Amino acid sequence: MKQLKIGITKFPGTNNEPDVARVLKSLEVDYEYIFPDDVEIFQEMDAIVLAGGFSYGDYLRPGAIAAHSTIINELKDFVEKERFIIGICNGFQILCETNILPGILTTNTSTRFISKWVYIMTEETTSPLLAGMKDKVLKIPIAHFDGRYYDLPEKIQELKQSKLIAFRYCDSEGTTTQESNLNGSLENIAGIVNKKGNVLGLMPHPERASFNYLSSEDGKMIFTNLIGELKC
Repeated sequence: MKQLKIGITKFPGTNNEPDVARVLKSLEVDYEYIFPDDVEIFQEMDAIVLAGGFSYGDYLRPGAIAAHSTIINELKDFVEKERFIIGICNGFQILCETNILPGILTTNTSTRFISKWVYIMTEETTSPLLAGMKDKVLKIPIAHFDGRYYDLPEKIQELKQSKLIAFRYCDSEGTTTQESNLNGSLENIAGIVNKKGNVLGLMPHPERASFNYLSSEDGKMIFTNLIGELKC
């Protein structure tokens, strides 16, 4: 059987690639860093993780410059072929900037950078990346200045009707409250999926909540589901 290999994007300014790599290594999966011009090796990957950080210093808008890099056409081809993509934090911002996922991530209502452990509730979707996770409350950290999810009211309604909301910010009991919604995201949205279910974008960092020594391994379920699907 062919050894799985997952690509981890690495743009100038991003810094969460080693965290993602550590999780994949613990799950005995090979990985390779993908740089902005690595078109040749992009299609050799079985899945792609857009890692977090501050691509190109977050100039213009977070993810805006990365969204015009050479590999973005390859990324869109991945989507069309229904291959799996996970965008974390800045990766989620890039997915929205490229219109692979709808909506935008804008400045937190506090206008401050927030680095804190939070709870998120897993919603019901058709995405295999969230298989068996419905109604699970995950303890996962956030670290962002522009994490407030926003879209037009009718677009938010479409997300709800199509069951494309992956996660909502909540309290430790799973109740979505204004207090638990630290960045002010509409409908407490912390992550969404596309209609085909092969693309997941989320602001919290599951790679930083994948080991007990980090105080939570709730995030590892997402990576375990990804690998399970790739092995099918």
